[in-house]
Amino acid sequence: MKGRATVQLDRSHANRRNLLMAALPDRDMSLLTPYLKDIPIEQGVVLQEQGEHIDQVYFPHSGFISLLAVMQQGNAIEIATMGYEGAVGSLAGLGPRQSHTRAVVQVAGTASRIAATRFRKAAEESEAIHNIIVRYGEMLLIQVQQTAACNALHEVEARLSRWLLQARDRLESNTIRLTHEFLSQMLGVRRTTVTVVANSLQRAKLIRYHRGQIEIVDRPGLEARACECYEATRRQTDQVIPVAGR
Repeated sequence: MKGRATVQLDRSHANRRNLLMAALPDRDMSLLTPYLKDIPIEQGVVLQEQGEHIDQVYFPHSGFISLLAVMQQGNAIEIATMGYEGAVGSLAGLGPRQSHTRAVVQVAGTASRIAATRFRKAAEESEAIHNIIVRYGEMLLIQVQQTAACNALHEVEARLSRWLLQARDRLESNTIRLTHEFLSQMLGVRRTTVTVVANSLQRAKLIRYHRGQIEIVDRPGLEARACECYEATRRQTDQVIPVAGR
């Protein structure tokens, strides 16, 4: 294996490209470039459905995506989130895969899309691409484990505060266009519960909510209300990503 380089989450550019793609050396990225298509990803769109074959891989450049575990009766709860630091369906680069989650766009943005077969062929030819798939898969697993513990152990207010902060970090904006209905689905609670908790945060002057738009007005105050999982997940996300061959 050749020397490794590291890539740190950089929040200084509003129009950054996907960090996994940015971490690839030019010669490895060239294996993907001819087959990538830049597309808009709209709020509410399902990019991958649980149980279905993964035929496309998505690299978000902006926006916010939730991975949901869906029960037989149709109930769903969020188990991980993703922004410009990740890729939907990346494990298909290691071989044919079925999706174990539903990937739904929570906040609209843009992404690059590539057929899973093309991505898999590139990973077979590139150690750097293969290593990034494995590394990101490990990071995503850590986040899923942390979220499972959070959903089981922490109060709704702490979880909502954590979720809003995570969304703000990915979007680099204090304004998030999102309804209480969407939030209730993500947190696995009733809409009325989200309304009560959001009103409490608004009365504390931590957020402002109006017509499907949530604005964070006191980030330090919101961090104080968030559970420990926000910092834990942020540390995991901000880990350096080893990349071979650069």
